[in-house]
Amino acid sequence: MLSKIKKPIKSELAEFENRFRESMRSRVPLLDRITYYIVKRKGKQLRPMFVFLCSAIAGKINDRSYIAAAMVELLHTASLVHDDVVDDSMKRRGLFSINALWKNKIAVLVGDYLLSRGLLIALKNQEYDQLQILSEAVQNMSEGELLQIEKARRLDISEEVYFDIIRQKTASLIAAACKAGAAASGASKENIERMRFFGEKIGIAFQIKDDLFDYGEDTIGKPTGIDIKEKKMTLPLIYTLNKVDRKTKKRIIRVVKHYGSDSKKVNEVIDLVTENGGLNYAREIMLQYRSEALDLLHTFPESTYRESLETLVMFVTERKK
Repeated sequence: MLSKIKKPIKSELAEFENRFRESMRSRVPLLDRITYYIVKRKGKQLRPMFVFLCSAIAGKINDRSYIAAAMVELLHTASLVHDDVVDDSMKRRGLFSINALWKNKIAVLVGDYLLSRGLLIALKNQEYDQLQILSEAVQNMSEGELLQIEKARRLDISEEVYFDIIRQKTASLIAAACKAGAAASGASKENIERMRFFGEKIGIAFQIKDDLFDYGEDTIGKPTGIDIKEKKMTLPLIYTLNKVDRKTKKRIIRVVKHYGSDSKKVNEVIDLVTENGGLNYAREIMLQYRSEALDLLHTFPESTYRESLETLVMFVTERKK
């Protein structure tokens, strides 16, 4: 599916990879070694795809589109490096994380370097509107992460708070990628905002899909229960807590608070979420957001780029990992 998505922007993505590699170069040998490792283990690069496809749909891919894509990917990479430190994660995409290989202090500094490179690219090219779009995304991501930490202490949050958290923490960067792509193409203010709104909706759907993975949804093997162990309030769990009786609710909260390392108890919670329709509910909400995103996308003229973006939307919500 990814090769089909990339087809109309294949040459642009190849050129982007060269520019992105160049954007991370440093005169410090240690930093150069680490950034080479980061480039080598690159992920699917979904966000640059959003940038280029939104540029093509709202106007035309140009040099500003490459700058926007580099800024988005640098910010995303910086956030992943910092997240691994915060979460004490030793692996990222099946490979060792930066903090696992070079320890936390160096990982934090590398994340800071990548973030600063993104901001400097914008200033060097006088892309002040792009700088504002991405700076707002950094602010939203930080606020969303802190809000999640604050609310995790109580483990009794509403759906409204949950959506506030994921709108800021996850959806804001995909929304920024779509908005930056449209802005780079010289689109009207109305179309730029429409693309941002599209990105936000698909970003929320993306996070709900991640929530479902924790319960074994579409994954090969057993449920992970990682979110429960880390005391993260996901949509299936919130729905279940609002549905079950008071005694069961207290039992679930007690497990999440005190027994996250007990696999047997965590699996009991997973079973309760499944039995009470938490997964079905979350899946329905995800599909609703996907449908709303596609409705917004269909307000733009039909093209091979729009078709690719539609396929990317489907990929985000149907992926297996």
